Amino acid sequence: MAKTRPAEVAEEPASPFRPVQAGGAFEKTVEQVLHAIKSGAVPAGQRLPPERDLALQLNVSRVTLREAIRALAEAGYVEARRGRAGGTFVTYNPGQPGRARLRRSDVGRLEDILAFRRVVEVGAATLAAGRVLQQSERHLLADAVRDAEAAPFDEYRHADSQLHLLIAELSGSPMLTRAVSDVRMRTNDLLDALPTRQRPVIHSNTQHKDVAAAILAGEPAAAARAMEAHLEATAALLRGFLA
Repeated sequence: MAKTRPAEVAEEPASPFRPVQAGGAFEKTVEQVLHAIKSGAVPAGQRLPPERDLALQLNVSRVTLREAIRALAEAGYVEARRGRAGGTFVTYNPGQPGRARLRRSDVGRLEDILAFRRVVEVGAATLAAGRVLQQSERHLLADAVRDAEAAPFDEYRHADSQLHLLIAELSGSPMLTRAVSDVRMRTNDLLDALPTRQRPVIHSNTQHKDVAAAILAGEPAAAARAMEAHLEATAALLRGFLA
């Protein structure tokens, strides 16, 4: 009697989603989902995995995932549909007019700006935390954090820039302050191109508090870590939306 070959089991395609690393969970979740969409791994018209499954794949809370999906919906990349066949569906079309996107020749410029920003702003926070700040300087930093948190949405970019420039000034290095001012101007041009900005503001304010707390506590290593986490979160959004 001839032996029958066992039926081949079709392998499920590998998931395009990978666990998010610690720090900046919201921003990195946005980046990961955008990458899956833009790469065609989840094409237009296809449904994203159910919320519970996707949260597990990304290793983030369902609250964080909902915030990220809501931001992507606001930017027009996905939409939620109700009913038995409902879910979150991709609406992104690479040829859609008006979509914020860098030219291929500008992708290298984006990475150059992000690399330079990381060097000068982490350095500024480290030096500021290593100085013995005057009481007036400590008050200025605390006020700048509060001003950014309280700023109306249309004034937030200015308050955010003022805080970053103040941290540079607290480093005690005029050359470093000029470098931060220059890279901040270039970064603002990129941030203004983001199709969604309201939700990232909430996360930026939390990160600002972490940076300021480390500086005020006189802990250079902690200040460096907090600033690096803040900058990497912003970089994740820029890469996701613009690259």
